[in-house]
Amino acid sequence: MKEDFNQFLPLSPAALHILLALASEDRHGYGIMREVARQSDGRYKLGPGTLYDNLQKLLDQGIVEECSPRSKGDDPRRRYYRLSRFGRGLLATEVTRLEALVREARQHLDIRPQRA
Repeated sequence: MKEDFNQFLPLSPAALHILLALASEDRHGYGIMREVARQSDGRYKLGPGTLYDNLQKLLDQGIVEECSPRSKGDDPRRRYYRLSRFGRGLLATEVTRLEALVREARQHLDIRPQRA
């Protein structure tokens, strides 16, 4: 059965950045904030209030889940998070939606894709 992600889309900028930060590995809150800053070249910064409010909502929706620390030496007070299977599918669906939006914008504005 195909999952219906429509009720969760579009993702807010904060939720999108959090999910992208968790796409490659499990992270604790501060690690998520650092990864968001890295991925956006410092242009998007999450404060603790925004981060933890969004994380709680994502947890409640089953998009993100808590997981065990990566190593035994980690501070036991740190909570680690990861994308759930549903969250990974939601993120992939949002990325596809955004790619289509950018393609449409490029056509209307006659902008050529930039080469890496």
